Amino acid sequence: MAGGKASARQKMINLMYLVFIAMMAMNMSKEVLSAFGLMEAKFAESNEANTESNTALLTNLITKAEEKPEEFAVAANKAKQVNIISDRFYNYIETLKVDLLKSGKYTIDPDTGKLPFEAMDKTDILDEKWFTGDRLTKEGQAVMTEIEKYVSDIKVVIGEDVMYKKAIDSFEKRFSTEKVANKDGVKIEWLAYNYQGFPAIASFTKLTALQNDVKVTEASLFNLFLGNTLTEAVTLKNYQAIVLADKSAFFAGEKFQGRVVLGKYANVTPTKLTVQGQEINLTNAIDETGAAKLDFNVGNVGEHPIEGKFTFLEDGKPLDIPIIGNYVVVPRPKDASIAADKMNVVYRGLENPLTVSISGVPNNKVSVSGSGIRKVGDGKYLIVPSTGTTTNITATATLDDGSKVSSSKQFRIKNIPSPKGKISGKTGSVRLNKRDVTTSKILAFFEGFVYDLNPSVYSFDLTISGQTPISVSGNRLDASAKAAVNSAPRKSTITIDNIRVRVQGVSVLIPEADPIIIQLTN
Repeated sequence: MAGGKASARQKMINLMYLVFIAMMAMNMSKEVLSAFGLMEAKFAESNEANTESNTALLTNLITKAEEKPEEFAVAANKAKQVNIISDRFYNYIETLKVDLLKSGKYTIDPDTGKLPFEAMDKTDILDEKWFTGDRLTKEGQAVMTEIEKYVSDIKVVIGEDVMYKKAIDSFEKRFSTEKVANKDGVKIEWLAYNYQGFPAIASFTKLTALQNDVKVTEASLFNLFLGNTLTEAVTLKNYQAIVLADKSAFFAGEKFQGRVVLGKYANVTPTKLTVQGQEINLTNAIDETGAAKLDFNVGNVGEHPIEGKFTFLEDGKPLDIPIIGNYVVVPRPKDASIAADKMNVVYRGLENPLTVSISGVPNNKVSVSGSGIRKVGDGKYLIVPSTGTTTNITATATLDDGSKVSSSKQFRIKNIPSPKGKISGKTGSVRLNKRDVTTSKILAFFEGFVYDLNPSVYSFDLTISGQTPISVSGNRLDASAKAAVNSAPRKSTITIDNIRVRVQGVSVLIPEADPIIIQLTN
């Protein structure tokens, strides 16, 4: 029977990330924070169980080494070293968790033994401790150093024996700290990708999951040492039934779809399969790989168990292997997340960037419509509004069952603001000498505007107090304007207004720049 592609633990991690995505869409609801807490509790329970199991494996190896040192001494010695290294790293992670609770002033309820899940929504605790700008602090670098040391120390114990190559590959993948590509394809440092900007309960849960990685490493290596030193008859008692869902979570009303397989290859067909109290027809349920397919209606929103059993024939007797798993049902999405990347309005005549997504739905199954909108990337759009004072953007998602959900949001359309006029690096009312006035360019700029526009002046009017205005083409004073300035009395007031500008690539009319008032100093 074929081994599964994902472990039960990996499924749990996948669910954790799904919950985080849902959390961002649901505005950090208390229920989602509690969901993280429940996930953390599951990891913690798993760690306790693995600790007991690993201790038994290690004790077994040590006992066998004492009885038959020529067969088990090397394996037992390796196992002891792995245990010491793993315990040290596990305890180090525990100090990070304790420090996180202390910094956030979170305390465990003495009656229930639970963390205050719903209150652990701070995102700045580890952000301030581990990150500074786009770099790591000393504490953040120390975390990376400890992870890398753990990987290095374990690899030294394992050695370069080719028999351990697959184990090393799996171990390195489990503790890989390579940069991770985000949804935009930008590669981010591993620590920042996993811990920066997350609420405290999410970071705490991830640290517990990292401890779970340590326990899983111990278990896999202890079993590897035993497998390389012992020759035992194959027995199905050493196998575990694993539930592999087609996806980590389901919308209410959908059918659960997945498979149940044994934990490693075994060319054995069960004599009976029972799931959720119902006996399954083996003719239809078992595929060519030996995997048993599951197909049943999921329950309401929340976490649900999967229970059942495989029945095999071994030594002429029925052997039952329990099926234990779980799945999470999340609500169907109702609203799309549509946000202007620059601000809460869009500007007429400009290419305004939008990011559009619907929680739990991949971007390739989301379509977006609206006047003047076009797609430019994965979940990325540009909208160029023209007429009117508002515009509507509609996002429509196609769910796995073929049904569609839509959501629409209205944005205000604003005109591009007026730029400011500038001469000799100054704006508004200024004092300049005649030479500065006659030799300087008349410029314009947008002060505090969210878009980086570069306006160019193509004409303006110059008026000296008491005289007729002079119209000038271009952005410098012409001969007539210069002559008027040079002949003006000292302390004369010069007004430069009707400053007309254009912006390359922008088709709409740009408002005239604010005027410049100049008092001559000579």
